[in-house]
Amino acid sequence: MRGDGRMPLIDVLVADDERPALDELVHLLRADERVGRVHAASSGADALRVLSAHPVAIAFLDIHMPRVTGLDLARTLGGLVTPPAIVFVTADDAHAVDAFDLRAADYLLKPVRAERLRRAIDRALELSGAAGDEAAGDEVLPVTVGASVRFVRRADVRWVQAQGDYSRLHTDDGVGHLVRVPISELEQRWADAGWVRVHRSYLVDTAAVTEVRLSGAEPAVSVGAVSLPVSRRLVPAVREALLPGEQRGAR
Repeated sequence: MRGDGRMPLIDVLVADDERPALDELVHLLRADERVGRVHAASSGADALRVLSAHPVAIAFLDIHMPRVTGLDLARTLGGLVTPPAIVFVTADDAHAVDAFDLRAADYLLKPVRAERLRRAIDRALELSGAAGDEAAGDEVLPVTVGASVRFVRRADVRWVQAQGDYSRLHTDDGVGHLVRVPISELEQRWADAGWVRVHRSYLVDTAAVTEVRLSGAEPAVSVGAVSLPVSRRLVPAVREALLPGEQRGAR
């Protein structure tokens, strides 16, 4: 910490081949009281040269740069012993899934607003601080919220609803976040994390289930105030997942 008790300033990198966008983001970052030095690069290759001499806490990368793109740069930085948090900055949302695969801290759409940038820094610092604790192994998914893209952690999701080739993630804040991932894929990816398919349209976190009703004409499970139907063919698997020590008799 600094002598006044505040956290030390962080150094950041901004890489963008469009000069107006580069200058604007540099200006916004310098206005944030948590930011120390702001290193500017006009290409991916230039960014690598800067980073070889000046390690940073966060790298803000434009995706569409010639030769070495922001995605290429992020993959390279991921191989560093202490890689910076990555925040992608772009004019479109077409690469949100790629950003997710690279475990980016955030995904900003141009033009960048000061308050949105501040939240991105919050997010990057939060994820950096979580390195090494249990949350570091958590999965995150990119979701579109209005004109921006944000990331939702699996740990914050309570149940999932199928919507064709998409899935809607339901969290405690009451918001259903739509992601471009089919529920069948999430079922496979999240099985080892305690998730179980209860119906062709629903996937639930077993730790979030508050009530189980597997007998009678309409078997169901509750997640808080929400009741979700259980498919009859899935009752045995749901019983095994939620009531592993019980006899086959209904609860």
